[in-house]
Order: sequence, then C-alpha cells, then structure tokens
Amino acid sequence: MNILIIEDEPHTAQILSEIIVQVRPDSIILDTLESIEQSVKYLSNDKNLPDLIFSDIQLADGLSFEIFSKVQLKCPIIFCTAFDQYTLQAFKTNGIEYVLKPVKEEDVEIAFTKYETLKESLKPDTEIVNLLKNTFQQKENYKSSILVHVKESFIPIEVSKIAFFIVDTEVLYIHTFDNQRYPVFKSMSEIEASIAPSLFFRINRQVLLSKKAIKKIQPYFNRKVVIKTDLKIKEQLIVSRLKVTEFMNWIEQS
Repeated sequence: MNILIIEDEPHTAQILSEIIVQVRPDSIILDTLESIEQSVKYLSNDKNLPDLIFSDIQLADGLSFEIFSKVQLKCPIIFCTAFDQYTLQAFKTNGIEYVLKPVKEEDVEIAFTKYETLKESLKPDTEIVNLLKNTFQQKENYKSSILVHVKESFIPIEVSKIAFFIVDTEVLYIHTFDNQRYPVFKSMSEIEASIAPSLFFRINRQVLLSKKAIKKIQPYFNRKVVIKTDLKIKEQLIVSRLKVTEFMNWIEQS
C-alpha cells in the first residue's frame, strides 16, 4: 500500500511513519510533505499517486483542506490533528477518519481497519457518501459561556460578549465588548477547540478574535493586515502573514 504523509512537524512525521510501518509492514511511505504548496505540486503529478494519505490539518502555510480543493483525488484521507473542530470540513473532502494527536498506535490501527472495511465494501457513489457521512456527521457542541474566576467566585461570560482572547505574559485573558478583562486558566488551544470556528479566528499565536469585533481590515507591513475595532485596547490586532488568505475567506463565510 502506497502512503503519503502531509505533516509540517518532522518529529511527528517520523513517529507517524514508524507507527504506520509497524501496524502495516507492507506499507510504502512515498514521501513526507510539509506545506500546501509542496503537496499541490506533488499531487498534481499523476505518477506515484498514493493509495492513502495521512494529513495534518494545520500546516505552516494554512489548512490542508486547501490542498484537496485544488487537486482532485480519488484516494481516501486520514486526518491527524491536535484539534477536533474540523470534523465536518474533513467530511467535505475524502476524509474517512480523524486521528487526534499525539498519534497512538491503536488509533492508527483503527484508521487502517476502517480504510480496509470501506475498500472491501465499495458500493455505488451515493451509498459511499452516506457511509462517510455517518462516520463524520457529529452534532456541533460548542460552548456558549466561559467560566472565569473573579475573587472568590466563578462567573459565566457569554461567548457572544467576548471580543477576543489574548495571551499576555503567558496568561490567557478574555476581553469583552464592554472592555473588561478576565483571566482564563486554560490554554489557547483548549479555548479554540471549544468555540465555534465560524465565530472566532486565531489571527496569530496570541489572539483568538471574534468576527463581531471587526470593523475594518487595513494593510500592514510584510503582507500582514491589521484589524480595527471600537474597543479600548493598547494592542494591535495583527493577522500573521501566513493566515491572511484563510482569514479573508473566513470573513466572507456565514
């Protein structure tokens, strides 16, 4: 079985490669690719096309879904990621399984078993779609409120009242539309995974921004953009260069 790995973290790619060969010794790792650009170029060539792809979702130059929107593939994809909010998007591609990082041998075994089951039971296109839909169709269950610790109590802050989350001196804070700040004793990754991605976007490592807070988008240095709001803040809300295209597409989505 010819397998292609798309993963921008060399250490993770190496571990995944070793697990694949251990779980399915007859597997051949065709290549390991690190970016959208590299993957599109590789998959646009009809030679050495894989039977199966293991792909990270968040690559250095964007989400891997962009690869599969540019290249038409017949082979299935097993997505490997640290976040679970992309399941529905994964279904819209050739995704058949969703493995959360850190990747474990038992999860890869389950993914291979699913792939082999689907391969054995190939049915007309409409039935395949229904089978994949059953695999990935999950009810969205995002938080509507975040608990924050104030003095001796916990109080809920409605997500709709949050303008952005920001990491400042290694502490994560909520900044509300009425310009209040509260510390949140969770990681940015935990918060990002629990908030509807249609409402908030990670514009850089420090900031997860609400769409409602955006009033203007202006060009900035080095092909970045800066967000203008009505908030009373000292920080500049700058979208990192690698995220600008994805951010602009997100703005136009409902």
